[in-house]
Amino acid sequence: MADNIKVIAQNRKARHDYFIEEVYEAGIALKGTEVKSIRGSKVNLKDGYARVENSEVFLYNVHISPYEQGNIFNTDPLRVRKLLLHKKEIRKLIGYVQQKGYSLIPLRVYLKKGLVKIELAVARGKAKYDKRQDIAKRDADRKIQKELRERQKQ
Repeated sequence: MADNIKVIAQNRKARHDYFIEEVYEAGIALKGTEVKSIRGSKVNLKDGYARVENSEVFLYNVHISPYEQGNIFNTDPLRVRKLLLHKKEIRKLIGYVQQKGYSLIPLRVYLKKGLVKIELAVARGKAKYDKRQDIAKRDADRKIQKELRERQKQ
């Protein structure tokens, strides 16, 4: 992934709230002022999700702020945007989403070779006890790392 990628926005909360099953890279159908705004890092993925409708994938609730110099060309910040995926990938996504408990969540927006791309994850929601287990595991790992560092200093 080192081939000229600039991350614009990330949905950090997604990995906390969901088990990520599979990740896809998709293009987004955007208007010109939206691209300018994305290049200026004016994107919020927090409440975003994707849905498959009529064998097409659409992105909802992703806020792209209006471009400041865009005047009449600006569009609605929360408009529905089409995601560009191969038919084979869309068929796989349809199979996942039809299973109970799976959803499509945007993980990050980035520029790749000058094009705006989105990382879309097939995710299953975590229960409260799963989140607690993750937090406990993270704390235990931190303690282990701290002990190792202290031993190396001595």
